[in-house]
Amino acid sequence: MIASWDPATPGVLRLPSGRLVRGRGLRRPLPDGPTPAYALYLLGHEPPAVDWEARWVRWPDFWLPSDRAAAGEALREAWARAETERVEVACGGGYGRTGTALACLAVLDGVPNDEAVAYVRKHYAARAVETPWQRRFVARFQ
Repeated sequence: MIASWDPATPGVLRLPSGRLVRGRGLRRPLPDGPTPAYALYLLGHEPPAVDWEARWVRWPDFWLPSDRAAAGEALREAWARAETERVEVACGGGYGRTGTALACLAVLDGVPNDEAVAYVRKHYAARAVETPWQRRFVARFQ
């Protein structure tokens, strides 16, 4: 079992189950401290190579994933792995796509769909989930 994130670290979201997931923007430098064991990158283009296991979901800025079924599968994997591993979810800025993905992880963790965006805005970043269609994606996520 890999040690988890420090819950006091900025950008680390604690889900109701206690799982910890770090959200961040890839346009900013890698934060100090431990690196992820697994990362889910949400970008319109392939991300740069990293020294840890990573999965890429094609997700253009301000929009929705190009393949919603693949995104759902990737989110379920990230949620499952967060039980025992340091999982990072990131996009370019760390708010829209990352916030949307974190809200979906909250849904998987038992937060009702209609409360998930508010949960992530309260516990991760007030700017999380930037567009109406991202909010709708969370509302319909299963």
